[in-house]
Amino acid sequence: MSARKKIIISGVNLIEGGPLTVLRDCVDAAVQHLSGEWEIIVLVHDKALIRTMGVTVLEFPLSKRSWLRRLYYEWWFFRRLSKKLNPDFWLSLHDITPFVGSCPQAVYCHNATPFYRIISAREIWLDPKLLMFSLCYRYLYGIGIHRNKFVIVQQEWLRREFKQLFKVPNIVVAYPVSHVEQVKVPLQSTPRDKYIFIYPSLPRVFKNIELLCDAVKILNLQGISGFEVRLTVDGSENRYATYLLKKYASTPGLQFIGRQTRQEMVAQYVSCDCVLFPSRLETWGLPISEAKAWGKPLLVSELPYAHEAVGDYDRVGFVDPRNPEEWAYKMKLALTGEAVFHEARIMRPELPFAQDWHELIKLLTNDQPPSV
Repeated sequence: MSARKKIIISGVNLIEGGPLTVLRDCVDAAVQHLSGEWEIIVLVHDKALIRTMGVTVLEFPLSKRSWLRRLYYEWWFFRRLSKKLNPDFWLSLHDITPFVGSCPQAVYCHNATPFYRIISAREIWLDPKLLMFSLCYRYLYGIGIHRNKFVIVQQEWLRREFKQLFKVPNIVVAYPVSHVEQVKVPLQSTPRDKYIFIYPSLPRVFKNIELLCDAVKILNLQGISGFEVRLTVDGSENRYATYLLKKYASTPGLQFIGRQTRQEMVAQYVSCDCVLFPSRLETWGLPISEAKAWGKPLLVSELPYAHEAVGDYDRVGFVDPRNPEEWAYKMKLALTGEAVFHEARIMRPELPFAQDWHELIKLLTNDQPPSV
């Protein structure tokens, strides 16, 4: 019997939100597709983050201590680890290309801040890391990027940006979704005490949470009631979150419910009437996919990333992410039962393309090409 092949999935910088979901979904798909023929080794900040059976988990608790420590791992330590483990493939899920000798490798790029246009000095004050990421990430992306067999991005607009910026031809568009059947949930036909909106989001300036808060204030001034907008922040996370709570905590119709576990978010999706997503920048926008899986109506930003993330769906409205008045109007239509949700259709990206995690794992391990 021949020895099993070996794949390393590195996620030492992924600890929360959408990036952590990326890590977990990737590991789950790798186990489902490769188990038995491949040994799967996962590199993480904390072993508790990985609950999937059938993988070897290596923990690097110092990886989040500082950026210098992170770069030490990526550019020096992982070369030694690669020589020791001798993998057949190395998949890095957090933007930076590691130096791992001659091992075939791929890098998954899901930080879009190099393409974000900061609109005010207040954004920098509220989120100081935003400027650093915006200025530095394009250089970090570029170091060693041509070493990769594949560069993986989540959407077609990012592929265009990467091709223009780095002149790399081998860019795969891979949708960060699992292959699940959509739950068919009918729109509410019986009266409820409140119409529930939810915006699942970490407190980042580009997430545009303030716009929704202003939209709620507009609805209040118009005498509109009978609704609740739930925000998954509690004010303790960072400067931006503290600012939001201080400015809007007393606004009727707003509920700061804090970060939710995966199980708690399932309950939130089940109980809500509409998912809001006004973010100004995303490489994907996982709550959009999650809302679709639950068959929930969506109001999302009128931006290219949102159109691609929504894809083919019949319960969506697109709204200007700079206009709180338009958001207030569309939310009013939603909660009063008027026509605001419509059908959307989009063309699939050109090859190489993977429509979910399973197709991406197949592509990377040369099992079969992504579907046309």
